[in-house]
Amino acid sequence: MTRLETLAQRASTQTPLTDPEARELARMSRPDPEPVIRAAAALRDSVTGPTITFSKKVFIPLTKLCRDACGYCTFAHPPREGEPAYLTLDEVVAVAKAGEAAGCREALFTLGDKPERKWPQARAELAAMGVSTTVGYLTEACRAVLENTSLLPHANPGTLTLPEVEALREVSVSQGMMLETTSERLLARGMAHFGAPDKRPATRLATLENAGRARVPFTTGILIGIGETFEERIDALLAIRASHERHGHIQEVIVQNFRAKEGTAMSAHPEPGPDDMRLTIALARLILPPGVAVQAPPNLTPGEYGTYLDAGLNDWGGVSPVTIDHVNPEAPWPKLEELRKVTEGRGFVLVDRLAIYPGYCAAPAARATWISQGLRGRVLDLTDAQGFPRSFEWYSGGDQAPPQSDRIVLEQALAGAWRVPARVTRPSLGRALDKALEGVDLNEDDITLLFTATGAELERLYQLADDKRRAAVGDEVTYVVNRNINYTNMCYFRCGFCAFSKGPKSLNLRGEPYLLSPEEVAARAVEAWERGATEVCMQGGIHHSFTGDHYLEYLRAVKDAVPDMHVHAFTALEVAQGARASGMSVAQFLELLRDAGLKTLPGTAAEVLDDEIRAIICPDKIDTAEWCEVHRIAHSLGLRSNATIMFGTVEHPRSWARHLLVVRRLHREIAGHAGAARGAEGLFEFVPLPFVHMAAPIYLKGRARRGPTFEEALKMHAVARLALAGDIDNIQVSWVKMGVEGSKLALQAGANDLGGTLTNENISRAAGAAHGQELTAEGMEALIRSIGRIPRRRTTLYETVPV
Repeated sequence: MTRLETLAQRASTQTPLTDPEARELARMSRPDPEPVIRAAAALRDSVTGPTITFSKKVFIPLTKLCRDACGYCTFAHPPREGEPAYLTLDEVVAVAKAGEAAGCREALFTLGDKPERKWPQARAELAAMGVSTTVGYLTEACRAVLENTSLLPHANPGTLTLPEVEALREVSVSQGMMLETTSERLLARGMAHFGAPDKRPATRLATLENAGRARVPFTTGILIGIGETFEERIDALLAIRASHERHGHIQEVIVQNFRAKEGTAMSAHPEPGPDDMRLTIALARLILPPGVAVQAPPNLTPGEYGTYLDAGLNDWGGVSPVTIDHVNPEAPWPKLEELRKVTEGRGFVLVDRLAIYPGYCAAPAARATWISQGLRGRVLDLTDAQGFPRSFEWYSGGDQAPPQSDRIVLEQALAGAWRVPARVTRPSLGRALDKALEGVDLNEDDITLLFTATGAELERLYQLADDKRRAAVGDEVTYVVNRNINYTNMCYFRCGFCAFSKGPKSLNLRGEPYLLSPEEVAARAVEAWERGATEVCMQGGIHHSFTGDHYLEYLRAVKDAVPDMHVHAFTALEVAQGARASGMSVAQFLELLRDAGLKTLPGTAAEVLDDEIRAIICPDKIDTAEWCEVHRIAHSLGLRSNATIMFGTVEHPRSWARHLLVVRRLHREIAGHAGAARGAEGLFEFVPLPFVHMAAPIYLKGRARRGPTFEEALKMHAVARLALAGDIDNIQVSWVKMGVEGSKLALQAGANDLGGTLTNENISRAAGAAHGQELTAEGMEALIRSIGRIPRRRTTLYETVPV
């Protein structure tokens, strides 16, 4: 292996090159670029896989006046008679609204640098608007976009002081400035930056530092072909890397090719060709940290830009269906259909993104660090759990049909389309699927990766989950005839996701507070028995006056009225509260419940078993360890239980992975304690419960998403099947949350159980769900047969109910 190949291979495995090694790699690559290009593509594939992103934006040129006079620029011009220096706020909002109507998500503000320092007209207009600087007016323009549209501003005003960066942070989700070059030579007479004081490298590097100190997700880049040497390109990339290593704020680096324009000092200057671009893109990919996106504008190399994917590029930047590229007006944006065709033709998947990259907005800690508090709710509302723009076609508990795109992916999965050659996948994700196929335990990183599957990766995930389901339980789909009895909606806990509870810490949104008597609960159990139910599920709020006796009274009332009814009741939270209120241990209280007729505990109150998330959505609830301990004790006393996950509020894929691992460990501890084979006496089912957002306080306060997307809900069932394979055989789909049509798809992506007929399910309906009163046994069986599967009515513990 040559020295060039050795360095390229090292970089492709995410081993950072030192500055001297990066310069050496660049120098050796010029006569022999292919090893570098191959290595860059391999690195990109290992990190972002098939996902190639772009931002659907509207371009807002707030002002075209500038104090700089770059030799290549046609964007900036001197004042023109009769032409205002700035767009009015009404004009800004009108452009933004046109973009919003066309489906844009980003308002990109591009403008000249500090024109008020050069042009009296700029100073006069700013004074008339009540501001003293262009950046001050830009702040108002961003605020106007936020107040009048759903777009997220990205501010690109040139060099900035720290106070200016901080002011813009309050009204934009990201900022940007092209570094262009670190070459001082280009400031000399006759060079590209002569007459452009804001292009001094030290000034521009200071802006990068200011953005980092202010914790602003930042876009920068290099402009190649303006007279810099090849070595100076690498110097610029290394300077960007060094700033990012200090602050972690560079979300993307643009490699932009110079275009010669008529009427400029550089109109006869040669342009860099596609080969030069490919090599520079590849070097950028290998030099920069793997989490920093590498972007190139597709409109500046029409007919050739697709080849940049061969060199490690993973983002196309902003593409507007509404406005021109005001910086390069001679180069129209490619149509989105063309961009998609070019991208997918090379085996990738084109994915829309926001002006802020997923790594800066997906996790709670990232949002707290990188997004102004006033903008976090808006970003949450627009994103899925990975930080990409969410689909608004479907909501958990709503009456919308599953998106057609998700149906198509599942159909392709079951047809084996993922096997089509030349479709890009991440090797790491493929290895995780291979482990699942071979029955090897998946670890946290594996499970997290599976939740990010897309394209051919997602198709293979669904097919493998369906195959694992068939191997574990065959083609039967089970259900239970039961009744939910929510004995009170009064609760003194303050779970942000709950619209059911009524009490001093709730918003009291839907319905009046109520408390059923033991006699009323018994009457409902009798009615359920007479209608063929074999189970009642009893859960309620944590009433301020309850002690353990209240739970025992409900339980005895049901067993006295219907001795053979299986009682599936009381979450870990209710058990823990009942024990505390009665001055006894959890084990003592569970013994009393068991002796009074309790058979199984529902695994609700788990929410997300990741205490980082619980601290946000249910801060006063029992923590992960306490939830597990209640279930552990219950099983040691001969009771059984299941596990759930309530997902789609504020968490991210790693939270889901942690939850599944907690469930798997708990199951194995329980099964091992019972001396049983894995899967025999542990948790008897796993139930994903997508968050219903409509009336949930945490959503109404702007602190949560609108629940999971349908793809995320489907993935949860599929990934749970793989992560829990060999341990928990039964993966249930909640028809209350997923709807009938959504449940059909989940049953083809790893699930095997439809849950209960659920007469009077009130908790989801209180949150705004359209489903929940009842799906009859006949309806269940019709649903199951419609997908070619075999219905089987079961007991709570999955035994067959005698006909």
